[in-house]
Amino acid sequence: MTARWARRMSPSLQRLLITICVMMATIMQVLDITIANVSLPYMQASLSATLDQVSWVLTSYVVAAAVMTAPVGWLASRFGIKKLLIVCISGFTLASMLCGIAQSIEEMVLFRVLQGMFGAALVPLSQSVMLDIYPPHRRGWAMSLWGMGVMIGPIMGPILGGLLTEYYSWRWIFYINVPFGIATVLGLVAFMHESPGNRSLTFDWLGFAALAIAIGTLQLLLDRGEQAGWFDSGEIVLMAIVSVAGFYFFIVHSLTTERPFIPIEIFRDRNFIVGLVFMFVTGVILVATMAPMLQGVMGYPILDAGMLLGTRGLGMAIAMLLAGPLMARVDGRILLTVGLLFCVISLYYTIDFGPDTATSTIVWTSMLQGAGLGCMFVPLNTISLATIPPALRTQGTAMWTLIRNLGSSIGVSIVIANLTNKTILMRARIAESLTPFSQAMADPAAAMLDPSTETGRALLENLVNQQAAIIAYANDFKLMTIFTLLAFPLILLIRTRRSDFAQSR
Repeated sequence: MTARWARRMSPSLQRLLITICVMMATIMQVLDITIANVSLPYMQASLSATLDQVSWVLTSYVVAAAVMTAPVGWLASRFGIKKLLIVCISGFTLASMLCGIAQSIEEMVLFRVLQGMFGAALVPLSQSVMLDIYPPHRRGWAMSLWGMGVMIGPIMGPILGGLLTEYYSWRWIFYINVPFGIATVLGLVAFMHESPGNRSLTFDWLGFAALAIAIGTLQLLLDRGEQAGWFDSGEIVLMAIVSVAGFYFFIVHSLTTERPFIPIEIFRDRNFIVGLVFMFVTGVILVATMAPMLQGVMGYPILDAGMLLGTRGLGMAIAMLLAGPLMARVDGRILLTVGLLFCVISLYYTIDFGPDTATSTIVWTSMLQGAGLGCMFVPLNTISLATIPPALRTQGTAMWTLIRNLGSSIGVSIVIANLTNKTILMRARIAESLTPFSQAMADPAAAMLDPSTETGRALLENLVNQQAAIIAYANDFKLMTIFTLLAFPLILLIRTRRSDFAQSR
């Protein structure tokens, strides 16, 4: 009955309904990467867990999703995109409900692993569906719409998580997926046509095992490195060795086997390779958030900080809505250049942020950075995937998602490690200069900072910590600015000839 109903619909209406369904799937998955962050203290108390144990609520999800992103292309080719999407959304929805009713930290981590495994396919499959159902001249618009869900989701996750936790319960950050998941499954069953699967495809178990071990240990290394002390820890050193060995075996195996786990021909497309590098850069910039600085240094409450961070999502949404139609009229390299320039300007101005920075300045720099990311994301998705053969498109979108997530993970690790080290170093240097004979301490205005009194010592300690953190954050944003500047030469390597995109028709 649903099949007959779908056949009677106009193609534009059917396309719209499928778009709504896959967008809901995309937003559910990307929201769950960050929505649990602000709720960890509440989970820790409710589940009687230690700080190290509750951190696995985040780590288990990210690692499981990273590992299971790799085989998405093969699974879609083997069983068909519709079947795989329905199974993954159903599993993700069920796992979300189980997370909400978990009564122990062990149950929570297990259900988060399941949630990550089923959720891994949602973003690459939804991108592949959007590219398939829209004609080439409308793919820029389709990618702008899809990109809003992918890139705004991680920004809005902490805001939504904070609101649900504050006014309801931390369990609702998982329950909220259930009605949307059910609606998405019913919509896909009713409106989406099945793509034929190839049951004769064989699975490269050796290639998958090597890549899964390499990605899994790399993700664990990045997530636990700061807590364990990085390479001063034997655990981190062992993970690094295993990860390098896994990647080495995977590359050698892929180059020598007849049917590798990831087809080698996908890496012969220059636009795709340059796009992967750009997507890694985008993943790093995406984590250049001011959330800890807004709360820890500037003193904004969590909800106010969330609203300020939301302005970056607003800038991103506006830019994506404009970039989609512009892709049909303007060279994509121009949009990439504008996007990178916006990101560089916003990061450069953020270097000087401190407790006295005006709220209006935070808003416009945040919106400018969001606009830059939006201007980059749309042409990247359209140009880099346009020349890939349709048979390899799902493999390409899976690699796309994997590289972006790795970029975000590596970016978070670098930013946090640099922030921690610089804060300690700057605190020591500032403390060295604080003597009774220094000019700052001799100033009458500093009388309340008298280190001979308990109140003075406490005030002085807070001031030193704040100043050290400000300098460390400035160093972080300076590093991100330089990193973004280094991406400009990559634009020259991108081809945008019309003949290149005709292949995708």
